[in-house]
Amino acid sequence: MPGAGANRLAPRAVKGSLDELIGDATPREVWKTADSLSGSLLERVVIDDEPFVVKHLHVDDDWIQRVQGDLYTRPYVMWTTGLFDALPDCIDHTIVDVAGGLGRNGWGSAILMRDVSPELVQVEAGIIGLRRHLGFIDHMAQLHAHFWGFRDDIGLMPRNNLYYMLSPLMAEVENDRGEPVGVPSMVAAGWQRMTDESPALAKIVLPYLSQPWPLVEAQRRGPQTLVHSDWKAGNLGTHADGRTILLDWAFPSEAPPTADIAWYIAVNCDLLPHSKEDTIDAYREALERYSVETAGWWDEQLELALLGVTVLLGWSKTGDELAWWEERVPRSLRFLD
Repeated sequence: MPGAGANRLAPRAVKGSLDELIGDATPREVWKTADSLSGSLLERVVIDDEPFVVKHLHVDDDWIQRVQGDLYTRPYVMWTTGLFDALPDCIDHTIVDVAGGLGRNGWGSAILMRDVSPELVQVEAGIIGLRRHLGFIDHMAQLHAHFWGFRDDIGLMPRNNLYYMLSPLMAEVENDRGEPVGVPSMVAAGWQRMTDESPALAKIVLPYLSQPWPLVEAQRRGPQTLVHSDWKAGNLGTHADGRTILLDWAFPSEAPPTADIAWYIAVNCDLLPHSKEDTIDAYREALERYSVETAGWWDEQLELALLGVTVLLGWSKTGDELAWWEERVPRSLRFLD
């Protein structure tokens, strides 16, 4: 039934320290993957002969939290409000416990997750298999249908904040903090490259990097649901029973459902087993299978979502991939004042 996940939530308690969370877990091994991009520390630990991963979150360490103004960490908010418990059965977030009040000003948290590494997408292996890909799309639609009509009254990420995440402003702030590494070190040059390769697209997109609110207001006209916001392959896996593993709830929010499918095709562009158009069609068909009526809002919110994801990831596009977005994004302009 669409909207079932928006029912009343049951709050959860948290541990008050890292010792309470993991005790004398051994060994503790720092873990870094190619998709660990935010700066937060990950550790692999063993507790009672079971493998777990601990993610340490604090605004001092995580540039994504800094640019979003996320002092208390969204996974902490989702856990304490019971939102994780309200997810549909097809989604496994893997979190078993949380500690809060850690680090400077008590702003930090630690997230204890089951280690599901063997079930995750192996990004370096290349294309995601079609069956697995369609499973992700189906479960994305189930998640959105489950939370249809969702309204954020618990403190998830404001959509305005999202569109600063990969902006020149973020790069400037991180540069002022010291020598940036990883994504923050690449963003400014990426936007300049995109501008050089596609001045027409840059003319549409660049204003929203500093003034995103007209786009956000237009997206608010559409139906709202709970979106994860980062369906990248490195956050995804599949259990033997078919359930989707969906990790790293760093910036969930209330938004139109098309925000997630637009991000999926943009961030996984090199891994898709069929075209972006086929992926979008599969997602719309899945929504309708779960009794979500798409007539009346679909065209507007799809094109606005594709513009929105270009505001986020346009800096990373080049060549034929950039050309696809250059052709598609202008369609959004008719939906903006």
